[in-house]
Amino acid sequence: MRAHEAGTLHADIGHKAPPWLRAPRDVNDLVPALWSNTAKKNADGALEIGGVELRDLVAEHGSPAYVLDEDDFRTRARAFRRAFKDMDVYYAGKAFLCTTVVRWVMEEGLNLDICSGGELAVALRAGADPSRLGFHGNNKSEQELARALDAGVGRIIVDSLFEIDRLVALAAERGVVAPVMVRVTAGVEAHTHEYIATAHEDQKFGFSITSGAAFEAVAKVNQAAELRLLGLHSHIGSQIFDTSGFELAAKRLIALHARVSDELGVDMPELDLGGGFGIAYTTQDDPADPAQLATEMGKIVEHECRAYGVEVPRVSIEPGRAIVGPAVCTVYSVGTVKEVALDAGASRTYVSVDGGMSDNIRTALYDADYSCTLANRSSDATPTLARVVGKHCESGDIVVKDEFLPSDVTPGDLVAVPGTGAYCRSMASNYNHVPRPPVIAVKDGRTRVVVRRETEDDLLLLDMGAE
Repeated sequence: MRAHEAGTLHADIGHKAPPWLRAPRDVNDLVPALWSNTAKKNADGALEIGGVELRDLVAEHGSPAYVLDEDDFRTRARAFRRAFKDMDVYYAGKAFLCTTVVRWVMEEGLNLDICSGGELAVALRAGADPSRLGFHGNNKSEQELARALDAGVGRIIVDSLFEIDRLVALAAERGVVAPVMVRVTAGVEAHTHEYIATAHEDQKFGFSITSGAAFEAVAKVNQAAELRLLGLHSHIGSQIFDTSGFELAAKRLIALHARVSDELGVDMPELDLGGGFGIAYTTQDDPADPAQLATEMGKIVEHECRAYGVEVPRVSIEPGRAIVGPAVCTVYSVGTVKEVALDAGASRTYVSVDGGMSDNIRTALYDADYSCTLANRSSDATPTLARVVGKHCESGDIVVKDEFLPSDVTPGDLVAVPGTGAYCRSMASNYNHVPRPPVIAVKDGRTRVVVRRETEDDLLLLDMGAE
């Protein structure tokens, strides 16, 4: 990563376009792979999502705003459900969660992966079937575990020996048997097109297969009358575009699965390969579609089970970003435009918008790349290399590092950033005491507020010194 601990101002991020970014022939065009499936530019060049013009949406709801395309979300959920028809699909709620999304997930036949008491509260408030919930987390509190047991959560993924002990005691108090999966570390880390199979067990999640800790944990769960051993769980990374990493992880998981069967006499019924499936944030990204992923992952599991002579368990996966990521764009209003002279006669156009790192921390945190488009009109101006930045008191407050915008972009224009459904609202903050934007669902030409905009009054309600 090119980030610097003192901020992006101190990092070498260059002043030229990255090699993969090409000046467009028409700066008004959308790249379809980056946007939700209902996104289009109308005759005026204004961006429409779900039949709603973003000019009208901003006029009604203000900016910045997350714009959630309901049709796109449901279409992607259905695509995973159809492709993985012989497996269980858990939507990873950490990507983005609200009661409306929980209901969509349930209606589309998916299960739901949660990882905190707060996410559990949202799921239960939305009326989710608790048996279709999976509860993650490396440090679930006694209160969280107790609530999960009382609610009847379908599976609890344990992550430490201490947690196993806690769960045994809580289940015994309630006279119930807790359904448990054991999270293991397969020694594989996968991101984009690459995976690395060594020295990736130094992390907070899971029990190491290599050290024998995973087998010990499985044996401990199996011995507890208060626990029901469902199987093994693994997660190897994020923004993964192919199945290479899953192949090695599955080999190691199924080897452990076979060892448990041989030495403990237990045939675990389930196996979870996690999520991390990638999306296209820019033209450099080329993600696989669900059907391709399902076919390749199914073959991998069948091959490894055949090699070890075990029955194929019920496999599950956990897509989050791949469903909600492309279903959301963020629309901003331009406040100022500044041309900054650089060395060797170069310059950069800084386009400042009314949001920033408080609504999308990923650029500052992960050095993530995003695209954007002028959203309120068409332009005949030549493209110019621009950097879209936020309003926060931070040099690293960058939303889009490099993208071509019309050279006549001006205060009052709207700029929309695609692919912001995953982790942007989930990781949003009140940095500089800026209220968080709303989430506006769009469908069939109508808007619906599913998460309202925060206000300054909301911020002050938490300040116990305020009068």
